[in-house]
Amino acid sequence: MDPLSRRQMLAATAAGGLLTTTALAQAQSGGAVPQPQRPGRGGSDPGPRNLARDQQNPDILVPPSTDHGSLPNLRFSFSDAHMRLETGGWTRQVTRRELGIATALAGVNMRLNAGGVRELHWHKASEWAYMLHGTARITAVDPDGRYFVDDVGAGDLWFFPSGTPHSIQGLGPDGCEFLLVFDDGDFDEDNTFMINDWFKHIPNEVLGKNFGVSASLFGHTPEESDRYIFPAPLPGPLSSDSIRGATPVETSYTWRLMAQEPTRTKGGTVRINDSRLFPINTTTAAALVEVNPGAMRELHWHPNGDEWLYVIEGQARMGVFAGQGQARTFDLTAGDVGYVPAAMGHYLENTGPGPFRFLETFKSRYFVDVSLDTWMASTPPELVDAHLNLPKEVMDGLRKTKALVVPE
Repeated sequence: MDPLSRRQMLAATAAGGLLTTTALAQAQSGGAVPQPQRPGRGGSDPGPRNLARDQQNPDILVPPSTDHGSLPNLRFSFSDAHMRLETGGWTRQVTRRELGIATALAGVNMRLNAGGVRELHWHKASEWAYMLHGTARITAVDPDGRYFVDDVGAGDLWFFPSGTPHSIQGLGPDGCEFLLVFDDGDFDEDNTFMINDWFKHIPNEVLGKNFGVSASLFGHTPEESDRYIFPAPLPGPLSSDSIRGATPVETSYTWRLMAQEPTRTKGGTVRINDSRLFPINTTTAAALVEVNPGAMRELHWHPNGDEWLYVIEGQARMGVFAGQGQARTFDLTAGDVGYVPAAMGHYLENTGPGPFRFLETFKSRYFVDVSLDTWMASTPPELVDAHLNLPKEVMDGLRKTKALVVPE
């Protein structure tokens, strides 16, 4: 890669994210411009070009020589998703429409201002959530009419099974932002069941009969466009939202992930959460992974489902092996979604100066991964040697316990 090396490009991206106006001017006047070439391969690109995108994607502009085949795109940025702006906040989504390979899972990134409410609603798909910023109050009712109310903060999870009616409200002082993951790649946040919408499409006499009051009391429901995400008064203390005369649920819909003791390695930390710890969550296993600078989520694969991953902080390159000689490498940064179909081998290497934090999510009751290192360590060494002809130092260093995150 000449004249700008991949590491220089990654360092520049970490320092500034995109090319500045000055850097663009220097590049256009003949300065250091990333080119799609390596010794003996490729050539210069005189343009037209999007230099900022090339700078962000060094492993796409100049793929490692080990990349091969026609593996489809496995990355999409929330920054490229349509932003729906409402009176109480905003929302955007990455579904199979945006990332065609993502057939099993979809995600929504939502912001609620202080007091902002995501209208009372329910979904066909189950909803798994990770709080990114601020605080929120969530409510839900189970099929037996038992209620749930709780406050959640950054690093907390919630889970609502399919069909569970619920709401979310941003609290003070700055509302909240969160990530939602749904167990259906074709999920559409704009196509959910909302209480306001239903009221608008029920005859008043039916409403009156249902609630045992006069039909004349209905017909004043606000337009659907006035709800969805809308401002409302901030609620009082959590205790004030207890429902007099109602029974609370027996199983919590929330989990304090950051209070969970992580698995610590020399390369970082991993917090795995699934139905074994969070019983109400029967469809979405997850792991919060932090990778130190230069370290790497080890070479592995997941036999029980596709991986839908979300980058919280930092930057990394993701290498994916699809079998039959196919492999591709992608560069990820905060706000990006990556997708790895089931059983495909992959790794994520921190290429930035700070920590790389991301979520792995799966449509499964349980988190499962298979380590390449541990597989080899637990196979007769003569058999491994017959396949790979590795030096003794490699064979002697194989680990019989998963490393999860390996150091630089």
